[in-house]
Amino acid sequence: MHGTGGWVTHRPPGDETQADLELATRFVQGDELALDAVHRRWSPLVHTLALRALGDRGEAEDVTQQVFIAAWRGRQGYRTERGPLAAWLVGITRRKIADGLAARTRRRALADRAASRAAPGEDRGPAEADLALDRVLVAHELATLPAAQQRVLRLAFFDDLTQVQIAQRTGLALGTVKSHTRRGLHRLRHHLTQG
Repeated sequence: MHGTGGWVTHRPPGDETQADLELATRFVQGDELALDAVHRRWSPLVHTLALRALGDRGEAEDVTQQVFIAAWRGRQGYRTERGPLAAWLVGITRRKIADGLAARTRRRALADRAASRAAPGEDRGPAEADLALDRVLVAHELATLPAAQQRVLRLAFFDDLTQVQIAQRTGLALGTVKSHTRRGLHRLRHHLTQG
């Protein structure tokens, strides 16, 4: 993609200009105009990487948003001498894609488990009865969790919200939402496998 004057909008990470260095410096210093410029400049690249890896436009948009939030919050950790800002953003993107794939795997495992419990077998009663029992069991186990973990998991499973959407709705930091989700799922899994 070319911008005005024939310069390439998305240069390879090793091809950094003085303008890139100045933008990176302003970004690290907390200049919100630099954040906007960084987002406009590299969000198409981040989104493309996420979309190729995840194959889902909504998940790719979530990852893109997560990357720039993480970059802004962690901007003090970026060092120009270690490489260009674009390469740093690509590294964050890879981690967020891995998180997205792991979350997808967990969701599928939970869905498969629920489906296997709900599917009528040859000698089983109606699926509706099994589903009702599962809901009661999960609701009971959810009630044993701390309030913050309960709220996050209820929003994730019953309202089908992403972690980014939960953070927006609750006002919690995304990292806090992820922690509550991870700890809550760990406790639920432990309780459910003990039963």
